[in-house]
Amino acid sequence: MVRIRLRRMGAKKKPFYRIVVADQLSPRDGRFIEFVGTYDPRVDPAAINVDAERVAHWISNGAQPSDSVAQLFRRVGLLDENGKLVAQEQPVAEAS
Repeated sequence: MVRIRLRRMGAKKKPFYRIVVADQLSPRDGRFIEFVGTYDPRVDPAAINVDAERVAHWISNGAQPSDSVAQLFRRVGLLDENGKLVAQEQPVAEAS
């Protein structure tokens, strides 16, 4: 199964995380499929940068976010309280 999860980066006592798409059986900091965002808990408020288009692609293809990543996605507004993907508004081209 493919999971969207955190990969720890940064020095000792200075955590920084990358949000990656990886196989469930690969190690936490091991091989991953695609890098889709970052999470920095050390700044106030915590900095969360996510490529929403790629996350939507992976979730629609069956990738499951981990509990901590799902919580981050809810904070950003990508997931609703039930864990469903929130529809992203597409820009509408107006005819003249």
